[in-house]
Amino acid sequence: METKKTLREGYTTGSCATAATKAALTALITGQVQAEATIRLPIGRVVTFSLASCSFDGETATASVVKDGGDDPDATHGALIVSTVSWASSPGVHIDGGEGVGRVTKPGLPVPVGEAAINPVPRQMIREAVNEVLAQYGLHRGVKVVISVPGGEEIAKKTLNPRLGIIGGISILGTRGIVVPFSTAAYRASIVQALQVAKANGCRHVVITTGGRSEKYAMQEYPHLPEEAFIEMGDFVGFTLKQCKRLGIKMVSMVGMMGKFSKVAQGVMMVHSKSAPVDFGFLAAIAEQAGACPELVAAVRGANTAAQVGDMMQEAGCTKFFELLCEACCQAALHEVGGGLTVATSIYTMNGQRLGKAVQTDGDDEVDRCRC
Repeated sequence: METKKTLREGYTTGSCATAATKAALTALITGQVQAEATIRLPIGRVVTFSLASCSFDGETATASVVKDGGDDPDATHGALIVSTVSWASSPGVHIDGGEGVGRVTKPGLPVPVGEAAINPVPRQMIREAVNEVLAQYGLHRGVKVVISVPGGEEIAKKTLNPRLGIIGGISILGTRGIVVPFSTAAYRASIVQALQVAKANGCRHVVITTGGRSEKYAMQEYPHLPEEAFIEMGDFVGFTLKQCKRLGIKMVSMVGMMGKFSKVAQGVMMVHSKSAPVDFGFLAAIAEQAGACPELVAAVRGANTAAQVGDMMQEAGCTKFFELLCEACCQAALHEVGGGLTVATSIYTMNGQRLGKAVQTDGDDEVDRCRC
């Protein structure tokens, strides 16, 4: 029997920056090139990192670690995380970002506007590592730490940083110190952060999409909204809706395609392909309600995919089907969060044709329908 491969964990940019900092400071104090650095992660695990480089002169020392994301397809996997350490004229640990580390330009993030995008936990890890080394050698001096990532500005284009208002490079991240492959917690955290930025920048209307293609069509449908109003929720429909309500965002537009939104209409709020099957009986009932002939209703009931159902109804010119499906999505969304929102739903084909749209406000029986 085939055994399931265990996915390999990796380490965060924050862990790499901490290890590089500890090595650089040790080299500065001892005058000896370091080959590795051992740090304690926030989860309590002690890990030794091999260094990609380490050098020093009388005033500064620099060390670097190659970021290993494990089996997680992270944009920063393989990036060189560099720490340059020098003595500071004032007490304390002074942390900043250099080349390839982004700078925060919008409110709503855990780092204030104007500062380097080095998150609070990595900053704390770096401070603790510096203080540990100083204590080891009996020193009481101020230390300046500059974290840089060669090529970080280019890497950042593959991340959400530009949309979040982090310009010039990547963020130094990590709350646990490790990267868990395909972590749903990490994805959910990215949704929350994007929504917080949208709220902090005055967005009262956000558009949540299931992926890059649906987001492209959403931006064409809502050209008046700023970029930060568009949030890729992936499969986490229910979670994203609840976060919108928690943050007080009153207008939420959902944009997606037949496959996932057929599930949303059924009340399924986690729409991964393996989470729940499409209920073709449910779709057949909507087709019947939309006035489809008995033969078409039977064909829907026997279909293989939701996309196939969409093609059938489109070819039959049954636009009412898509209106009713969008209404069902709105109603399911409002039920999921217990009301308190205005929800719109738009369903598109793969090539960008809008099949139907509905808008529903909690407590309002009137649904604003928009035919293609």
